[in-house]
Amino acid sequence: MTHGGSGSGGSTERESGPYVELDRDAWAVLGLASEQPLAPEEIDRVRGLGDELDIDEVQQVYLPLSRLLSMYALSAGELHRAQGEFLQQRQPPRTPFVIGLAGSVAVGKSTTARVLQQMLAHWPENPSVALVTTDGFLHPNAELERRGLLHRKGWPESYDRRALLRFVMDIKSGKEEVEAPTYSHLVYDVVPSERVVVRHPDIVIVEGLNVLQPARVRPDGRTGLAISDFFDFSVYVDAATADIRTWYVDRFLRLRETAFRNPASYFARYAHLTEDEAVTEAHRIWDTVNGPNLEENVQPTRGRATLVLRKAADHSVRFVRLRKL
Repeated sequence: MTHGGSGSGGSTERESGPYVELDRDAWAVLGLASEQPLAPEEIDRVRGLGDELDIDEVQQVYLPLSRLLSMYALSAGELHRAQGEFLQQRQPPRTPFVIGLAGSVAVGKSTTARVLQQMLAHWPENPSVALVTTDGFLHPNAELERRGLLHRKGWPESYDRRALLRFVMDIKSGKEEVEAPTYSHLVYDVVPSERVVVRHPDIVIVEGLNVLQPARVRPDGRTGLAISDFFDFSVYVDAATADIRTWYVDRFLRLRETAFRNPASYFARYAHLTEDEAVTEAHRIWDTVNGPNLEENVQPTRGRATLVLRKAADHSVRFVRLRKL
């Protein structure tokens, strides 16, 4: 992985409309005063298939980001106390700080979510950090098939949006215990008998393709609620579409050699493809499902994020764009 500076030979910081944009070197400086809390074995555990995550990436990119998020969470706590004093009444307990994390299939957002979960929990306040993926809120395959949507899995309409919205609202309502459905990538379906239980954490990371989708306009013309309405901070993991397509194909080939060889895998039929056949099939899936979903639904939500991590072709984050306050 290469970690050089900008093309001009030095670190830069520039204004970008409603954002402040920092190249990697300028961003990395913001974490120099903090100790990197993750051991190499912890980094190995959170690294996703095909993600080029190393100690430098954690130190230079995710350490400053976790420090910023920790600062936001602490500030939210201070605002909660100040509001209680202003209202001159006893405030209910502070609700969890919710972070939304969006991005394309194969862009590495799941690894980003796991790294942030681990790093935030290491801060001196030792917050309890829960991670929930929206995959569990996909409609079961049988329901998708009934609706004629199995070929559009991952598109906004393939999710139980009402259940997902209810989950995030319950989190922000301060409920002591909230449950989320579980998804198995092995069988490519929701697991009805399993639930993720979230017990009043300090921070919740909600990771998924469509978490920054705006609210839908109802048939009567009114606008409903979006899950992003309940986020305190949001991150979008970005990269050039051509690079993400390449990463998707590379990941497909790796899975063909690993998970697809499990007879229980939904995709076991792909394990016997030749490499050329596997590449052709991966391109077909990308070009008919994931690529159009990215362009039509996921990428347009990038401008709604509080912070954008932009990756280069080697998976390394090259610059960070942070919304101005």
